[in-house]
Amino acid sequence: MAEFVAEPMHDLAIFYEHPAWFAPLFAALDARGVDYVRIGIAGHRFDPAGTPPPARVVFSRLAMSSFLRSPDHAIYYAHALFAHWAGQGARIINGADALAVDANKARQLALMTGLGLAVPPTRVVHRSVDVLAAAAELRFPLVVKANVGGSGAGIMRYDTAEELAQAVADKFLPTSIDGVLLVQEYVPARDGTITRIETLDRQFLYAIDVAGGGAFDLCPADACAADGPPITMTRTQPDPALIDAAERIAAAAHLDIGGVEVMIDDRDGIARFYDINALSNFVAKPMDVLGFDPHDRLIDYLIRQIEQEK
Repeated sequence: MAEFVAEPMHDLAIFYEHPAWFAPLFAALDARGVDYVRIGIAGHRFDPAGTPPPARVVFSRLAMSSFLRSPDHAIYYAHALFAHWAGQGARIINGADALAVDANKARQLALMTGLGLAVPPTRVVHRSVDVLAAAAELRFPLVVKANVGGSGAGIMRYDTAEELAQAVADKFLPTSIDGVLLVQEYVPARDGTITRIETLDRQFLYAIDVAGGGAFDLCPADACAADGPPITMTRTQPDPALIDAAERIAAAAHLDIGGVEVMIDDRDGIARFYDINALSNFVAKPMDVLGFDPHDRLIDYLIRQIEQEK
């Protein structure tokens, strides 16, 4: 039987799925001389009775969209792995608790409403046959969302009850890897813009307004809307109440670093929070958009976490 070989203990491990996304992070770590190891998710394995952590601090860079790139994604695998490493004393940044929220949109909405924040009116179902009954309690147009999504995946819009009924009959609905669907009122975002508030160490880092012309895939890191109008990103300073809300969400979600998304409902002017994202690659061309590179502050944070674990 093959045995696991113990690796030297590093200060930091980056557990990642998409290597091209993290080139700026790796470059920033190299420039600062941080002792770290890169751990690709593909092919990873562990012994639940052994396998010590690879580093004092482990930084999760697991994307919920990973299931789009491989059916052998590690979304659920990582829950057990992070809990195992944490149980052996490692500091896991965006660990199992944050992952449990990141991988469950229904749980995100419940968390945010529990903080007294408004969200899009939603019903959660675990059978596609129940979508029509859920829709009858909401206003059209509607979207049906996969509970586990990423990069706008698993979102479809239906403008009428007849259109949705036909989709149910034809089995033309989104699917979620956990079988759970969200039936949600389509919120017309004021000026077609959503605001993404980035947090670091559960504190406000920066915010950007993202205008995508109604597209669901609003990836600020690489403007990855493949179809439709281009995405525009502009630095913004949200109302203090929205910043406070984002920080409270980050704390409640055990989110060490990540983004919270909110939009102003053009029907009634209410700010509706709708997404918590534990994977932030930061905005593309940060010096142009923000005037600073958030990776510098991220590395400062990582170094502080390492020092606390020594």
